[in-house]
Amino acid sequence: MFHPEHESVDVETAPALTKRKGRWLLYWRRMNRQIPSMIGTFIFLFFFLMALIGPLVSPYDYRAQNIKERLQPPSLRHLCGTDQYGRDIFSRIIVGSRNIFFLGGSGTLIAVLIGATLGLLSGYYGGFSDEILTRLFDVLLSIPPMLLALVLLVTIGPSKLGLIMVVALLYLPIEARVMRSMVLSLKTREFVEAAKIRGEKNLYIWFKEILPNTMGPMLVEVSMRFSYSVFLVASLGFLGLGVQPPSPDWGLQINEARGWFSIAPWMLIFPAIAISLLIIATNLMTDGLRQTFYSTGGIE
Repeated sequence: MFHPEHESVDVETAPALTKRKGRWLLYWRRMNRQIPSMIGTFIFLFFFLMALIGPLVSPYDYRAQNIKERLQPPSLRHLCGTDQYGRDIFSRIIVGSRNIFFLGGSGTLIAVLIGATLGLLSGYYGGFSDEILTRLFDVLLSIPPMLLALVLLVTIGPSKLGLIMVVALLYLPIEARVMRSMVLSLKTREFVEAAKIRGEKNLYIWFKEILPNTMGPMLVEVSMRFSYSVFLVASLGFLGLGVQPPSPDWGLQINEARGWFSIAPWMLIFPAIAISLLIIATNLMTDGLRQTFYSTGGIE
């Protein structure tokens, strides 16, 4: 788990690179030396590409039913076989990646934007408002994530908007605490104090001095949180509280395949492999990002 309170960022001791483009190039070169992380990154990018163009490149319509070809095993015609309705499983996995990225990614992005904002304000100003927000985050974090997700979705009903809201609410307090910890460390650094002495406004200090030095750790945190959101969305889909049929949700595909596992195990195995591959790839990419940013000291 990433602990921002142990991260020390100082632009004065950073490598002598005058352009941010050069620093990002340095990060990319260091990532290239980490083979597992690069493999994970390419797998992640493959799934992301499929989420963008999946319906255009899938060999079959994911909704098309063909009773004559139902429960066909994997073959050159159907790479992952067919389900109980004769639908091509490979096409449904490709198109289903869109839901995973849209729901998990949107919820994670909202959590980061709102959580980082609250964490920045809480950590920078401190005082009574900081105490109230911190205790509120503690309350949310004390509730088991899956239990809170189930209660919320049962209350508002399963929908894409509901899933995004659940993901955002579950991870918002975590992102806020991460940002708050970094701000508490950075706001006492020399370059921030120098900006205050110069009479710079708070907006300048936030966007020019503090936030640029949190970009690296926050990027690591976002990628880590996305892998958790993938598992959460798939789990809720398996429980029937995710995307509803006929949408090709990976978790829903596994749920539908349970009754057919003895005669058509490929119906369950291939969606499960897709979920595992994406989560493992994201974690490998996150490990590479963490090692890279720790070795370079953050973003200037």
